[in-house]
Amino acid sequence: MTMIFGVPLAVFMGQLMLGLINGAFYALLSLGLAVIFGLLKIVNFAHGAMYMLGAFATLLGMRYLGIGYWVALLLVPIVVGGLGMVIERLILRRIAHLDHLYGLLLTFGLALIFEGTLINVFGVSGSSYPTPAALQGGFQLGFMFLPTYRAWVLVAALAVCLGTWYVIERTRLGAYLRAGTENPALMQAFGVNVPLLVTLTYGFGVALAAFAGVLAAPLYPVSPTMGSSLLIVVFAVVVIGGMGSILGAVLTGLGMGLIEGLTKVYYPEAANTVIFLVMILVLMLRPAGLFGKEA
Repeated sequence: MTMIFGVPLAVFMGQLMLGLINGAFYALLSLGLAVIFGLLKIVNFAHGAMYMLGAFATLLGMRYLGIGYWVALLLVPIVVGGLGMVIERLILRRIAHLDHLYGLLLTFGLALIFEGTLINVFGVSGSSYPTPAALQGGFQLGFMFLPTYRAWVLVAALAVCLGTWYVIERTRLGAYLRAGTENPALMQAFGVNVPLLVTLTYGFGVALAAFAGVLAAPLYPVSPTMGSSLLIVVFAVVVIGGMGSILGAVLTGLGMGLIEGLTKVYYPEAANTVIFLVMILVLMLRPAGLFGKEA
């Protein structure tokens, strides 16, 4: 039996794959947070709730409306992103000129409202969502068995993350977004509807969280608390990568997932805290984050 540092190869690679899958969710959620904070300077504590709403919308759509997985993958991010746009338009815009702390407290309150409402209606126990028929089964790689759905999650998450980075950093639309948040008066003088850009950007960041929720539904139990349990870890990932750094959010999310997976192999007791230990170390050595810009 092939061993890697005293661990069987199958166990090592299995934990590495689980780490990559978790890292894909960290990357997607961190990306949404980085987009919202980097462009709008909003510390969105409702992000975990939007991830949870994406998973719940997928589950309830199947139960009561007969909406399949593939339709939900396209429809749910649009619906939840639309909810985010309404929240930005009616609530967050009213405190946009105030200190960031107000936005943090407001979005935290919204998260508690969404979570508490669903707990009252559905309870705290999780519900399962079936794996789509087209993505059942897996691949025998010799050293491990790779479920098809886990491979799909990894590919889909990476494709969305890289596509988002390209649009924001390499296209004219992304340039408008960055300029509209840095100097809104000048952009409005050129005829750009900056308030609409802000609303669309927040909606897009929320849609990324909902997309992650759809991907998570067949993997993890769908429960009202699934977002809050993940949010603190995601915030740690964003801090490590650098608040507002798009590429940093993606690379750090994947990297932290791998580190967490490897920690479970060699020292399982530290698996739940290793990301926070890395965060402390990074903040001590580079307060702006690995990919953040020094003030």
